[in-house]
Amino acid sequence: MIEWEVGDHALRVTDADNAELVVVGEEFDVDGTDADVPRPVDDSIAAKATELRFPHAIVYAFGLDTPERHELDPCGETLSLSAGEYVVDVDTDIKTYLRFSGPATIERSDTFDSVVITFPDRTPLAIGFRSRHELPTGTITVPDSPADVAETLTHLASASKTTGPDRTYPTLRGHPPLVETGPTLEIPERIRTETPDSGIELLVPSAYEPLFVTAPLAYYLQAHVRTLEDADISRDLDRPRIRLTDPALEKRLSPMPDLERDVERMLRKVFFMDCLVRNAGPYGTNLASRHLLDPLDLDPVDLYEASPQHRLSTYLDVPYATIEHRLPDWHLSTYVTPTYDRVETLPFLLDRLSMIYKPRTSELDGKELVERSLTDFYRGEESSGARQGWETRTDDSGSEVGQRASAGRVASVDIVKPELRNGRVHGWLAEGVPIDVFKSAPEAYQNRLEYVTRSSDAISVHVVLNDPDMSGEHDTVAKIYRQRSQEVPMHVTVEESLRADELARIFEGEHDFVHYIGHCETDGLRCSDGYLSTASLDGCNAQTFFLNACGSFFEGRTLIEKGSVAGAVTVSKVLNDHAVKVGSTFAKLLVHGFSIERAMRLARRRIMMGKDYAVVGDGTHSLVQGEHRLPTTVIVEELEDERENRDRFLVTFDCYSTRETGAYYFPHTETNEYAYLCGRESHFTLSRSELADVLEETDASVIYNGDVYWSGELWSRFAR
Repeated sequence: MIEWEVGDHALRVTDADNAELVVVGEEFDVDGTDADVPRPVDDSIAAKATELRFPHAIVYAFGLDTPERHELDPCGETLSLSAGEYVVDVDTDIKTYLRFSGPATIERSDTFDSVVITFPDRTPLAIGFRSRHELPTGTITVPDSPADVAETLTHLASASKTTGPDRTYPTLRGHPPLVETGPTLEIPERIRTETPDSGIELLVPSAYEPLFVTAPLAYYLQAHVRTLEDADISRDLDRPRIRLTDPALEKRLSPMPDLERDVERMLRKVFFMDCLVRNAGPYGTNLASRHLLDPLDLDPVDLYEASPQHRLSTYLDVPYATIEHRLPDWHLSTYVTPTYDRVETLPFLLDRLSMIYKPRTSELDGKELVERSLTDFYRGEESSGARQGWETRTDDSGSEVGQRASAGRVASVDIVKPELRNGRVHGWLAEGVPIDVFKSAPEAYQNRLEYVTRSSDAISVHVVLNDPDMSGEHDTVAKIYRQRSQEVPMHVTVEESLRADELARIFEGEHDFVHYIGHCETDGLRCSDGYLSTASLDGCNAQTFFLNACGSFFEGRTLIEKGSVAGAVTVSKVLNDHAVKVGSTFAKLLVHGFSIERAMRLARRRIMMGKDYAVVGDGTHSLVQGEHRLPTTVIVEELEDERENRDRFLVTFDCYSTRETGAYYFPHTETNEYAYLCGRESHFTLSRSELADVLEETDASVIYNGDVYWSGELWSRFAR
């Protein structure tokens, strides 16, 4: 629900998620409501203005009578629109569209904290608003019955804002309704009314295992889910199937465990082809892979206008092998124990459009743990074992030099090896602590909703140094947070040598991020007067955290149970220089919008034993919300055949987000004219000066010569 009010030369817009947008105008007046905006919106107004000023945002302009498409330069160059009909997409906390007749200019303010759209005369405008719908619209109660869980899955699709291929855009998929366990099936009438009728039916065996595995496919297809018994099927009761009535078609899927493969392939194929077909609609982009439909003899215009049944039947005729090598990597896979007490987590997983698999593990020996750490480690000219702390040294007493020394015992974690499937990021909602995944918990997802509704003028960051020997990391991360506070609203507090009661008050207070630097033992986090066991807290109001201390896994897991959403921890002893490298890089990535999991994955690869670090809670969660920038990593490699000149570079853009599946990005290179789907890498060969320009204009992490940098710090190295 959108609400708006007009103040003194300003428009204030709010939604049910407590998101707020303030638009300041010159010669600004609202003339009416229900204006004609050719985009899906929750509300719209008719207005006039000579200038509109929005908060910092990514901005696109589309021609309505031409194929023009423009993006406002992130580094300050003004976008000038000639005479014509336009729709301008302003990607703020509340999605905003402007329709008007040009000319107009769009530019960033001198301080880069706002976007200014200026017209030569007072111009009529149609302004539309759409909530990002991060909060569920209701709750479904479901009993311990596979048939009722199937019916519940049907209605989780009520959050979708369209049945067409445009639902691949993340802003057109709202948060599914919540699910809670109870004695009877209760579905609110509003949810029933908003559930789309796609004409697609998914029949599943009457068991939780296949219901969990097929849930992402059912949710995206907006299928009506029933158990095979309810459908009066008497044969092959272990084989799910998809049914269409127009055209008449039945597609049988494999029984478990091969059902996991069938669902993965079908969802990836259907989603990808919808991304190609959507380009025939009003939000089309110059997608690099748009021509892939041509050899398949498929007409995107016909498919865009087709019914969900006809579109799906067409996709099913395309062999998976034909497009497999073209598919972007899937962003997220979660491994869930398929039991009744886990059904409450399904809406959160489907909100991220995660694949769901049954968890399987095997033993992991120490040698394999080391080998996997070394495989991920960044290697370059400046990376050596001694520099990274690989070869530990001892002093006269035999103690390791540089280790985060501890007088007490450090809690150890038994790591297991998971059987991982397709996915860039992996979550674990099951027993055990696997390597290479974030260890989530049902509480983490519920806690996330609490923080969506918490309003604050600035991000609260609290840095705690509880060991003076670690002041190097303390000074580095404090500087990073303070520098970032000059660009986004952020309040940074730094404290040292806290007592247990003082540290408890920090975790119990309302903070967005707590960065603890010190020691952790079996008794808890070391303080100046003893230890703080997080189990003793009345509750935790720290949204996210980093416990950069030896063996902090269990203390971090308890913080999730007490109220946090996600955090970074260690699973064993760590060395001081390792902790500094990981801590500083993690801090930099986190405050630039990277999710907890992705920030830690990049940061820990700076050290050889990076697997000593892990994430607990919902690893897809991001500390910095509202900028809606897609986190990007740029990989820079000098071309070997011209290494002596050091003048040609292979540059790879890797852009994806577990929150923005289906979005696209534009690499800012001089010759590029294409958009790429997130999850699909793009590659360019650039000269030294071209590389310098790209890094200067791109706000991204950069992997170069065996280490991680930030683009703004690295570009001058390549400038002539």
